[in-house]
Amino acid sequence: MDATLEVVKRDGRGKNEARRLRVAGRIPAVVYGAPKAGQASDGGVAVAADPKAVLRILHSEAGANSLITLKLDGGESQVMVKQYQLDPVTHQLLHADFYQLALDRVITVTVPVHLKGDPKGVKLQGGMLDFVTREVQVECLPANIPERIEIDVTDLALHDSIRIRDLPSDEKWTAVSEPETMLVHIILPKAEEAAAADTEETPSAEPEVAKKGKTDKEAEEPKK
Repeated sequence: MDATLEVVKRDGRGKNEARRLRVAGRIPAVVYGAPKAGQASDGGVAVAADPKAVLRILHSEAGANSLITLKLDGGESQVMVKQYQLDPVTHQLLHADFYQLALDRVITVTVPVHLKGDPKGVKLQGGMLDFVTREVQVECLPANIPERIEIDVTDLALHDSIRIRDLPSDEKWTAVSEPETMLVHIILPKAEEAAAADTEETPSAEPEVAKKGKTDKEAEEPKK
């Protein structure tokens, strides 16, 4: 998703300045990245942003992976959300950091995994879908960031699985997470799995019969 965000420079820093900004309906933010003319090279550029506009971007389908056109002092730059802080009680946005992007330079981002289809191992074989890993790290150019990685699980049978190495290749991005990482597999429900394990571990044995009376040896020995 492409989005636009307007920010203004701020001179003050610290808790008092942050409180003043929030009362005025804005939040403190910092823009990091390659400096332009008039910008400081260390510590980023202190700005003030509209928290509602930032939250709309964070709540979009692309979320923090949204490519943002940042407008500042009449200029524009491409940025992404680096990190943000929410109030633990009210969940209001308190602070945000952005970093500038070079559109011709590969970056690493975390992309959500989405599943589609009804696995035959669930519908026909009584299995259960276990969605193990829900995010994958990929390398790509900023303009090619996928909103999500979609996996079709329709043909998965019982005990089948999909790992990162099984993802189809895409010319726009490359998965860089551990190739053997399990994404999704079809397993037996726990109750059936435990019953199967008990059956395998318990050996069949003839019941032991308690013998009463004298043994053959005792019967053969003469009385003294």
